[in-house]
Amino acid sequence: MLGPVILAASRSDKMRRFVSAAPGTKQVVDRFIAGETVEDVIPIVQDITGRGLEVTLDVVGEDITTVEQSYAARDAYLELIGRLKELGLGERAEMSVKLSMFGQSLPSPAGGPSGPAAAFPNGHELALANVRPVVEAAAGIGTTVTLDAEDHTTLDSMFAIHQELRKDFPQTGCVIQAYLFRTEEDARRLAADGSRVRIVKGAYKEPASVALQDKSEIDKAYVRIMKILMDGEGYPMIGSHDPRLISIGQELARRAGRKLDEYEFQMLYGIRSEEQNRLAAEGHRMRVYTAYGTDWYGYFMRRLAEKPANLLFFARSILTKG
Repeated sequence: MLGPVILAASRSDKMRRFVSAAPGTKQVVDRFIAGETVEDVIPIVQDITGRGLEVTLDVVGEDITTVEQSYAARDAYLELIGRLKELGLGERAEMSVKLSMFGQSLPSPAGGPSGPAAAFPNGHELALANVRPVVEAAAGIGTTVTLDAEDHTTLDSMFAIHQELRKDFPQTGCVIQAYLFRTEEDARRLAADGSRVRIVKGAYKEPASVALQDKSEIDKAYVRIMKILMDGEGYPMIGSHDPRLISIGQELARRAGRKLDEYEFQMLYGIRSEEQNRLAAEGHRMRVYTAYGTDWYGYFMRRLAEKPANLLFFARSILTKG
């Protein structure tokens, strides 16, 4: 019941100010956010990869309002890729990007009749222009980029950009969300097309007209979609911390005749680290979704909404520090 309330709070400037100023916030944020700068996150990447795991890196901050911010987001990822190249980490670290951070949701014409984005007719074209050099640079160091899913209104644009990027960079991945009614159809299309696809339950506040609301129904949909992906021609990436869904994913992979390097599991940085190590020790590809940056609020609130235990941990920290 608290999940929708927390997700609504993730869009509130008043709640942003309150949470940011709360005395226990930093302790909890540090559990989920690997740092504020690329120099903060590199030692964490080295530690994770040194333990036989892989990473996907997310520079947080999707709530942009200007074209200049979209360029800054692009440049932040290019800086990250440069550091990964210097350290030879390209094959163990990929990137996850939210296209809204690259300008996808900016109004048309993006930047107005004049200014830095005058060449782009809309936010969709601006996002594609911004993300392409990131995908190209990632390919240059032997890795790739996954386009994160956001709320349902952005998905047609995201899938179109994914399709366009795959013409030149076929390893470009995308994310689908089990709670949306459209997702089984999307999964069939992507599986037949040989795409890299991460499946997650979904972490945005969506209306009942487009998304399942009951947890048990979402779990059932998740299993159906996993089966579609495992039986298909693509590369499934199972984004879940749920032991039951992980076990089902392993069994579906076995039934589909997949080898251990033909799919992977993904979990968030700071959550179920022992399970991450266990899966890697068993020979599974285990990737840790690792976020960093200064604009952490939206990402942090979605992590609280996903699991009540996270909210309790946060509340205790505030009370203790208070």
